[in-house]
Amino acid sequence: HISENNSLIFIGIAFFFVSFIDILHTVAYKGMNVFGEEWGANLPTQLWIMGRYLQTVSLLIFTLIIDKKVRLDVISICYFFITAILLCSVFVWQIFPDCYIEGQGLTPFKIISEYVFCVVLGISLFFLYQKRLLIDTKVFNFLVLSILFTMAGELAFTFYISVYGLSNVVGHFFKILSFFFIYLALIK
Repeated sequence: HISENNSLIFIGIAFFFVSFIDILHTVAYKGMNVFGEEWGANLPTQLWIMGRYLQTVSLLIFTLIIDKKVRLDVISICYFFITAILLCSVFVWQIFPDCYIEGQGLTPFKIISEYVFCVVLGISLFFLYQKRLLIDTKVFNFLVLSILFTMAGELAFTFYISVYGLSNVVGHFFKILSFFFIYLALIK
């Protein structure tokens, strides 16, 4: 009821579910002792890719609905079921593609996905720029910065050899900055 632009609320709902997957990604790392050792480094990498697909597609949808009314209750239900299906694809059905293989590194699916994210984010930037007059200038600038930092992070993630390597760390720092600018756009 506070915002007349429910596309901003849409992206808030989307990022709630993205954040849930990101929390699972974080606790899936070896040493966190939340999931068994048998999952290895593949599980957190799969959860990362899953979260990024949800995030990038959500940002693209956001840029397409900036000037439209959407039913937020329907959006919430849809995101709940999409997130549940994605998580079941890893934990129950085990059909989500491998993203990291011990001793070999990143899989082609993971690397190609990171480039797909950058393309989708680039398209989102294009649509966001086209609709820049429909949103506050500060919000627009924060969203652009968030998308650019997300793109930089995704590119950094295409280069890492070890899940504890430098480019992986750099990618996560870019991700933190990306979420910070989303926070400034939506909350501040």
